[in-house]
Amino acid sequence: MQISVDTDRCVGAGQCVLSAPAVFDQDDSGIVMVLAEPSDDAAKEAARLAGSICPSQAITVTG
Repeated sequence: MQISVDTDRCVGAGQCVLSAPAVFDQDDSGIVMVLAEPSDDAAKEAARLAGSICPSQAITVTG
């Protein structure tokens, strides 16, 4: 699995952190950052969900 984020597109909605807190966090400006690649199936599914619900489509999850 590969996760990439486009910080220029991020609007700081925080849906990624709510859906996958082990994978995503926000910096002091509210911009998404990847904490770690998901290691188990539940975290991978949460990362995929976060990518699909991101309102600005700033998260891309492949694999």
